[in-house]
Amino acid sequence: MELKNLISSSETVDVYREGDIAIKLFKEGSRKTNPLYESLTHARVEDTGLNIPKIHEVSVIDGRWAIHMDLIEGETLADKMKEDPENMDQYLNQMVDIQLEVHSKVVPKLSKLKDKLARQINELTCIDDVKKYELLTRLDSMPKHNKLCHGNFVPENIIINDKGTYIVDWVAARQGNASADVGKTYLLLSLQSPEMAERYLNLFCEKTNTSKKYVQEWLPIVAAARLTEHKPEEKELLMKWIDVVAYE
Repeated sequence: MELKNLISSSETVDVYREGDIAIKLFKEGSRKTNPLYESLTHARVEDTGLNIPKIHEVSVIDGRWAIHMDLIEGETLADKMKEDPENMDQYLNQMVDIQLEVHSKVVPKLSKLKDKLARQINELTCIDDVKKYELLTRLDSMPKHNKLCHGNFVPENIIINDKGTYIVDWVAARQGNASADVGKTYLLLSLQSPEMAERYLNLFCEKTNTSKKYVQEWLPIVAAARLTEHKPEEKELLMKWIDVVAYE
């Protein structure tokens, strides 16, 4: 198969369009476990009935693994926020409602979020063993839940078109504590706009009657895990969050 219509590219994949199908083509040298694990995770989330792209096939194209799924076109929620900043609260409200729908689902066969966070913290070389111990102790003490967590829930991963609202990019999905997922979203929003992040967190806490302090207790943990992405422009801020022992 000759793929010509490149949509996007990253360090790990190239995404092509073939009619109404998006083909996620993994870079040469990618381990077989990456596309197989991602497709299995995605397929398990499909079973919840959430509005997400459907996977149609996993194949090998010219020696490279590929995932074939629905091509979802439309505007992202991030696009709408940029075009219409005066209605930011409306869009954030919509975003929180979508995330709450995600958290209402249970997918027992998904990997556990706590296990992933612990593994990421243990992998870090930029913090000492004492800090690792503090973070892992905090993680272990947090309540154990089994809600579906997206893992990368940001406006860029919400696509709106005339057929509905779709959530994409499920590679990081796990089962766990919803407030950890919210903490990750807050962190990602803060890297772009601290004001937007605060408005988002306030909305979530109001809608769910969740203590803001409880969500904030997850921030050192998710910040440490984020360091494994090795993004130099984020490191200073993430290290500051890791050093916060408690929030007032």
